[in-house]
Amino acid sequence: MEQIRKLPIGIQTFDKLREGGFLYVDKTAMIYQIASTSTPYFLSRPRRFGKSLLISTFEAYFQGRKDLFQGLAIEQLETKWEQYPVLHLDLNARKYETAADLTAMLNQYLEKWELLYGQEKKDRSPEERFAYVIEQACTLTGKQVVVLIDEYDKPLLQAVLDENLLDEYRKTLKAFYGVLKSADRYLRFVFLTGVTKFAQVSVFSDLNQLNDISMKSPYAALCGITKEELVKTFLPELERLAKRRGISLQEVIDLMERQYDGYHFHPEGVGMFNPFSVLNAFDAEEMGYYWFQTGTPTYLVDLLKQSDYDIRLLIDGVEVLASAFSEYRAETNNPLPMIYQSGYLTIKGYDDDVKLYTLGFPNDEVRYGFLNFLVPYYTNVSNDETGFHIAKFMRELKSGDVEAFMERLKIFFSGIPYELSDDTERHYQVIFHVVFTLLGQFIRSEVRSSRGRADAVVHTPTAIYVFEFKLDGTADAALKQIDEKGYLIPYTLDGRKLVKVGVNFSKETRNIDEYIVVEE
Repeated sequence: MEQIRKLPIGIQTFDKLREGGFLYVDKTAMIYQIASTSTPYFLSRPRRFGKSLLISTFEAYFQGRKDLFQGLAIEQLETKWEQYPVLHLDLNARKYETAADLTAMLNQYLEKWELLYGQEKKDRSPEERFAYVIEQACTLTGKQVVVLIDEYDKPLLQAVLDENLLDEYRKTLKAFYGVLKSADRYLRFVFLTGVTKFAQVSVFSDLNQLNDISMKSPYAALCGITKEELVKTFLPELERLAKRRGISLQEVIDLMERQYDGYHFHPEGVGMFNPFSVLNAFDAEEMGYYWFQTGTPTYLVDLLKQSDYDIRLLIDGVEVLASAFSEYRAETNNPLPMIYQSGYLTIKGYDDDVKLYTLGFPNDEVRYGFLNFLVPYYTNVSNDETGFHIAKFMRELKSGDVEAFMERLKIFFSGIPYELSDDTERHYQVIFHVVFTLLGQFIRSEVRSSRGRADAVVHTPTAIYVFEFKLDGTADAALKQIDEKGYLIPYTLDGRKLVKVGVNFSKETRNIDEYIVVEE
């Protein structure tokens, strides 16, 4: 019987992973290089990207747990294995709804540390107690202290659209994290992780020596899995998945790349696979949308709606100034840095001359998961129904039933919110854009991103459909544009049936009022 190896799904502690014999992607050479310095570090990465395991690995290293690192790269690098007092604060384990929730969480950790190192200042503020514990730990052990903070921004993210609560959290955390500057002489190493880096003026302004490695090339592969690591560590799992799908090893690697790879944290940085999705795909032997299902981006959609952001820009790729990434503000006039930090967009390119990044969806899991999630915000189609309709769209075009396709498309427009009536044209274009992009999960579907091309082109095994849409015009005018602009010319030698679809959208009825289908 084939041996099933242990996949570390949901395991975030290094000792449990190593003692339990789970698979591990060896990051310890890079961890050793970082730990050899005494600079305070900050790393932002999307959720479920291995930040907690990274923090736990640092903890085991600074506790001198040589036994846990046998057979790993660091075993050949470290000779001393010194022990240090480690203060590990994990803010991820609680839901923060009031200022008292954050204080209670800090108190919980402070009380644990005070039991070890003394509690003479137990009636003081959290930051005073934190400073005292650091000093006492250093004095009692004779060793400088290691401070590891995981998901430092969890309270801030939960209050991102509540300015009053956000301000309270900012004040509390700014004072608490500010201790790391004043206690510098007692500290051996500091490492903070989070999803975002909020504006410097808020939380980290007192910690100006912080080394933000989030977008620095040498650290791009610190969290996540590279293609090389994927093949080296998970070859048996890749082979099993290929066998299950009846495809070659190279084909399954290519499929994994399209589905889960594509995260870039530096313009020249190596592409990274999402570890959570990779592990779950191996476990289920299915290419599902695992990362997306673990946390819906409701607050990001709220930001997009408040900013009236044109969703088509996200689909096609959008440029932003490099300076935007030094701010990380949850601002409604520019939601892109927050969307990037949360893992729904990644770096696709960088123009050094004008300091512009190009951002886009990293892979199919995020692209289709995000767009599926958006549909109910722009139509009367629920999240559960979206996948059903998209699958039906695909079947209808594959079978050549364009009329059924068009009638189904009307469902997506039948409930356009009336508060959007001032911008009906953009709204209907967004819906078309999203629907035809979602079709790309199943068949080749292209949506226009430049002039000189049809609005949408869909390729099935037997036909190529060219769509052109008009607003308060006629379906006949849409067909004429297909002919006059020569939209069919690139496909004339293809050999498949060519079908033109002219569509008119009425502002008055707020739906498709006419369409004409012509087969060449």
